Amino acid sequence: MTKYGSFPGTRPRRLRTTPAMRRMVAETRLHPADFILPAFIREGVSEPVPIAAMPGVVQHTRDSLKKAALEAVEAGVSGIMLFGVPEESKKDALGTPGTDPDGILQVALRDVRAEVGDELLVMSDLCLDETTDHGHCGVLDEQGRVDNDATLERYAEMAQVQADAGAHVVGPSGMMDGQIGVIRDALDQIGREDVAILAYTAKYSSAFYGPFREAVASSLKGDRKTYQQDPANVRESMRELALDLEEGADLVMVKPAGPYLDVLARVADSVDVPVVAYQISGEYSMIEAAAEKGWIDRDRAILETLTGIRRAGAQNVLTYWATEVAVALR
Repeated sequence: MTKYGSFPGTRPRRLRTTPAMRRMVAETRLHPADFILPAFIREGVSEPVPIAAMPGVVQHTRDSLKKAALEAVEAGVSGIMLFGVPEESKKDALGTPGTDPDGILQVALRDVRAEVGDELLVMSDLCLDETTDHGHCGVLDEQGRVDNDATLERYAEMAQVQADAGAHVVGPSGMMDGQIGVIRDALDQIGREDVAILAYTAKYSSAFYGPFREAVASSLKGDRKTYQQDPANVRESMRELALDLEEGADLVMVKPAGPYLDVLARVADSVDVPVVAYQISGEYSMIEAAAEKGWIDRDRAILETLTGIRRAGAQNVLTYWATEVAVALR
């Protein structure tokens, strides 16, 4: 009591007094079903290969990938997004391993589907960057530029091969104009109307992709600024969103997540389809590195960033901590 009586009469702190109170009034909650686990499968290795820039993440063997998928199922994770890393000698200008039924990604899709069936959504990265000797997400023209329409033909074939291999969901990440419509048509032509498309709607040209380049043994020469979005723009994302929905996207994504929460919130407020965000390699590596130095509380930082992504509007989050956090939540 002060000389002003009971001032202040409104005390928001009453709702922060105990852990039970804070838990009860929490506006955003994390659940294992919110998460999708990105996973790398590398051809020609007999043991999982640690990724130096991403402590705790590996390039899987076929056997270790199946084990990781089972662990995700047991933890209650909703999906696993697979990225294939072919042998270097198999890469070429067209990204042939991406459409070879016996390419490492297609092999992994069959392996994981055989292991988990429909208990886990098996998703596939639909892009050429891991399979081309130049590291770009598409076919190059005579001037060394990414040829949008020639790339769409490759994406159509990739979609069909990935669907045949067992993908529940394909994730075209190359940011080619018209890619969702072409892929939808390609899937429907082979009677795979059941395969969903997760559109990488707003994929920015980001500095935070660095560790991922090691994870997929990227052969990239140059950069991807002519097809990935400029970090300065948001209206452009809304235009991409309208196009993806018109072309038949079932889910839409914002990538990266953390630096683009404003974009994520705008997208989530504008659509009636599920919205996904990708907490990418650089976001992961920064927290792991700072925690290793003792500069931050690792577990609190992980949960805080994931809560922020969900609070901004993401229904699901791709995160390399998916299984770990799902286990902790359960």
